[in-house]
Amino acid sequence: MTMLLMDFVNQLTSNPVFFITIVLTLGVLLVNGWTDAPNAIATCVASRSLPVRQAVLMAASFDFLGVFVMTLINSSVAQTIYKMVDFQGDLDASLAAMCAAMVAVIVWASMAARLGIPTSEGHALIAGISGAAIALQNGLSGINGDEWVKVIYGLFLSVLVGFTAGWILAKTAQNLFRQVDRRWAGPFFIKAQVMASAGMAFMHGAQDGQKLIAVVILGIMLVNRVDSAVGFQIPVWLMALCGLVMAAGTAMGGRRIIKTVGMDMIKLEPYQGFAADAGAVSSLLLSSMLGWPVSTTHTKTTAIMGVGVARRFSEVKWRVVRDMAYAWLLTFPGCGLVGYGMTFLFIRLFA
Repeated sequence: MTMLLMDFVNQLTSNPVFFITIVLTLGVLLVNGWTDAPNAIATCVASRSLPVRQAVLMAASFDFLGVFVMTLINSSVAQTIYKMVDFQGDLDASLAAMCAAMVAVIVWASMAARLGIPTSEGHALIAGISGAAIALQNGLSGINGDEWVKVIYGLFLSVLVGFTAGWILAKTAQNLFRQVDRRWAGPFFIKAQVMASAGMAFMHGAQDGQKLIAVVILGIMLVNRVDSAVGFQIPVWLMALCGLVMAAGTAMGGRRIIKTVGMDMIKLEPYQGFAADAGAVSSLLLSSMLGWPVSTTHTKTTAIMGVGVARRFSEVKWRVVRDMAYAWLLTFPGCGLVGYGMTFLFIRLFA
């Protein structure tokens, strides 16, 4: 099954609640590009490989390509998110619950961005829809544990591979280029850093874009009274729409988060920025191929930690790491509870 763009537009205009649900979902995607994508270019800016404006434009372009190209190649992350929760039931209540989940994510992400805290919008989305599904189904029957556990797998994989790959690549660069003239090595790593940051932006789009595509598909399935998305072909127009919205959000900036991730945690040289980005890209690519939803923020920051430790343990400002870890730990219960509470409120008001 697939859906033509005109059929989708007709359903939006004939069902106001569905229209609001999709607008909120695209709003989450916009906020994701605004608050999460800056992590992709933080090291590129911090190492002075690119000025902020050029880095943001590059990230917006590769975010779009990541959503579009990776979904064409492998949409397993979208399938995992779709199967993770059960929103079946009364249509009005189900759509109200989806609206509540999206509002919860937007509120959580906006508060974090205002404070300059690089939380994971991907994990906030998972927490928000999980809390809403539990409220809708009045229990854990709203969660598919076999799919949800992939989030845990992805969390450990991204942290382990990100840190290790960052450490290995930084150590390798230090050893191989120890005797090389810095006048040659510097420009080389600046170019390598820009390429790695583009790859990081691409993988951010690949991971987080698919998560929001899954939410749109969930809404389409509910409105059309289809119980399963098995055999559903993601239409090209949906990939393009989500890619453009995320790119627009990325173009809006997020300079405070760039400062926290790329400047406050560790002072980076171009070779270190390259190692961090390349390490994070390898972790994100592996997770995406396995269909495990992971946090681009967690992956990138742990790769930066690995790069810092490769030079010396004290290179990393562990106070900043501690503050970010607290924010990460709060995301699942915090955003989940907001989604849970808002679902009861929205159902009472609108269903």
